[in-house]
Amino acid sequence: MNTFEVLKKLSEAPGVAGNESGVSQIVAEEFKKYVDELRTDALGNVIGLKKGTGPSSRRIMLAAHMDEIGLMVSEIEKGFIRFTTVGGIDDRILLGQEVIVHGLKPLPGIIASKPPHLLSPEERKKVTPKDQLFVDVGLPEEEVKALVRVGDFISFAAKCVRLQGDMASGKAFDDRASVAALVCCLEHLSQMKHRWDVYAVATSQEEMGLRGAVVSAYGIAPDLAIAIDVGFGDSLGLSDAETIKVGKGPAIAIGPNFHPALRETLVKIAQELEIPYQTEAIPGPSGTDAWAIQVSREGVPTALLSIPLRYMHTPVETLSLKDIERTGLLLAHFISRLEKFPPE
Repeated sequence: MNTFEVLKKLSEAPGVAGNESGVSQIVAEEFKKYVDELRTDALGNVIGLKKGTGPSSRRIMLAAHMDEIGLMVSEIEKGFIRFTTVGGIDDRILLGQEVIVHGLKPLPGIIASKPPHLLSPEERKKVTPKDQLFVDVGLPEEEVKALVRVGDFISFAAKCVRLQGDMASGKAFDDRASVAALVCCLEHLSQMKHRWDVYAVATSQEEMGLRGAVVSAYGIAPDLAIAIDVGFGDSLGLSDAETIKVGKGPAIAIGPNFHPALRETLVKIAQELEIPYQTEAIPGPSGTDAWAIQVSREGVPTALLSIPLRYMHTPVETLSLKDIERTGLLLAHFISRLEKFPPE
């Protein structure tokens, strides 16, 4: 697997939370190379099943969300498009962004506002709020109204680019980097024996409240689960206590959201295989799919692996490709060794 090429395809596909069909097609294409069964459920989760060799039907669920933050059309005013946000977006990153308006056909556009020359001295000191921004697609008013409706989604149009070394930058790495790690895991498992059935799930609507994880975990009813998401990567202005280091491997989370024996097993395997890993302390709800899965049905022993990511929830999220590969490798070796859980 070419990690960058897979990540690039996933990153550049549109898939704002609630409208993941563009990226889900790519996920399905990647999953079907390695799984025995593939389906999409009623909420849009893409679920791949790779059957194990064991006589029982014990199930492990791997979950990474494929939806991204984005925008939604709220009003059309004199041919310009007003919008609201879908998911957590900082107003500071919006002005000047290239976007795609998903109307009756995709329309490239840019986010604009009044030019700085026409702002008051007081306005120049402040971040332009989103209610003073608009999307310009370059069409006259009547054509915009014919092609765009209130409620249409708008996605960022950022390209995935290769930086120096093994670094890459682009949009929606939160959490398509983890979907890429799932593909990497499945590729490794195709060369390994494993007794448990593996359900690889690219979940929907995580950015709107973990909704895809809620329903997919209920439907699969796994015996174990590992969520894969991104964590805050180290960068200027952030302390070591609130970040994990980019390029130093995935973080294995610890806290009440995570089963201690499951975490200890992941740590032991990482140490045996000399896979770099880190520890991420999360004392409360993790805010990831792991939180929804843990309390599904009668409860599911759950773990979380976090891929270090800089500049989260921007169109220039940045990470190490090796961290994706290390995450996939650790997952595969954990699954290949699964017998009884908890271990005796």
